[in-house]
Amino acid sequence: MSGKRKLQVGITVGALLLSARLPLAAQGSSSHQAGAPTSQSPAVTINSPSPIGDTTALAKEAQGWLIDMVRTNTTNPPGNEQAIAKYLAHVLEKEGIQSEMLDLAPGRSALVARLRSSALADPSKALLLVAHMDVVGVDRSKWTVDSFAAVIKDGYLYGRGSIDDKGMLAANLAAFIALKRSNARLNRDVIFLATADEEQGGDASIRILISKYWDKFAAGYALNEGGEVFMKNGRVQYVAVQASEKVAMNVMVVARGNSGHASRPTKDNAVVHLSAAVAKIGGYSAPAHFTTIVRRYFEQLAAIEPDELGKWMRVLDSEDRGEHAQKVVSEASPLWNSMMRDTVAPTMLSAGVRNNVIPAEAHANLNIRLLPGNTIDVLLAALTKLVADPQIKFELQPDAGLAAPPSSLESDFYATISKVATAQYGNAPVLPFQSTGATDSAQLRLHNVQAYGLVPFPLTEEDYLRVHGDDERLPVASFTKGVDVLARIVAEFAASK
Repeated sequence: MSGKRKLQVGITVGALLLSARLPLAAQGSSSHQAGAPTSQSPAVTINSPSPIGDTTALAKEAQGWLIDMVRTNTTNPPGNEQAIAKYLAHVLEKEGIQSEMLDLAPGRSALVARLRSSALADPSKALLLVAHMDVVGVDRSKWTVDSFAAVIKDGYLYGRGSIDDKGMLAANLAAFIALKRSNARLNRDVIFLATADEEQGGDASIRILISKYWDKFAAGYALNEGGEVFMKNGRVQYVAVQASEKVAMNVMVVARGNSGHASRPTKDNAVVHLSAAVAKIGGYSAPAHFTTIVRRYFEQLAAIEPDELGKWMRVLDSEDRGEHAQKVVSEASPLWNSMMRDTVAPTMLSAGVRNNVIPAEAHANLNIRLLPGNTIDVLLAALTKLVADPQIKFELQPDAGLAAPPSSLESDFYATISKVATAQYGNAPVLPFQSTGATDSAQLRLHNVQAYGLVPFPLTEEDYLRVHGDDERLPVASFTKGVDVLARIVAEFAASK
């Protein structure tokens, strides 16, 4: 999931509680007809009343689903997503909704279910609700609670995946079931998809899922993780809707020298050369470049940021003050810095077989996030020149991400997300967002899906920093609010008035 911006924030989650309880059913099915989806773009007007009523009871149910899923350890590797897929199938079955297991590898399956709008499916109009079941690993010794116990403490639900991405998975399930219970007449098919292997992107990922089962969930629009609801001083400052994302890849830095006895140090020690190279790379800053979405993000953000910071955001791309403005904005937030340029983060080091042996090789992994449209060759050429050491080589690792076109900011669905989010979050502005982290949406966009990211839970910077870190936690009141908002977005877009 994506990296987060530096907001100096406090939170008053009690004020977030919007409630909900939902009515009864639409037609559930798991079969689908393949097709190549397309997008459309007229303006949208919010219609009332919504078929979604009070969602308090629904959110309470969804909290129970989330607790059960957090307690199911799906650390990737190995994943074990099939356990949650079976759990979801059981929940859906109790609602009278058929689902289908999409097997990918032993113990690893995705799950798909469908609410039909008509007998004949139209993939170009269908809405896909997607979230992943796997989570990253934990260092249990650094957690203050059991990382897979779903402990609720001080108004927070603690657990790996509570935000990334089981919270979204539970909210998607709630919105999907809400439509079924409401008996709403749908104007498009709505598809629920729980994916596997998002965190590793390997042989059970959405790339493989699409290649084997695309006809099961082909859609014109999708809602996924990747966007955020930013809290500042106890209220929502703005809503960021992901319409594009950076391209993730890993590069191995390899230093080679002569092996020998550690009692006789040599100048070609691979560890020494690797250390020097990593130090240089760690201080590297790529040139700034502004995609259309990033430019619009900063233009709109400038209007609500403090005057001094907003002033520099307005001139980020200017010839005379751009360089200084980029420095000011980059230093204000690691997220903003990463949105403007390619980034390189050394993440893993390995060398040696014994304490008294000089190794012949030493390795460092670089996690690289490229701006859409930039190429790895250009960046590696710059790093090679920077390191300037013939003992250092750069090797691109398998399963590199692919650049996908951005989703349209003029589509019906983007307009619906914006209008509902603004209304539900106290007139907070909605900004287009290019996430720095990778999501399943890139693969969907490569298949002509207008995919958008919005994790609908209002969160603080402190909450965001725990994602992929220690003591990941989700405010219970934020989850309740997010379930309500997500259900209303889906109903507004998919239910006929």
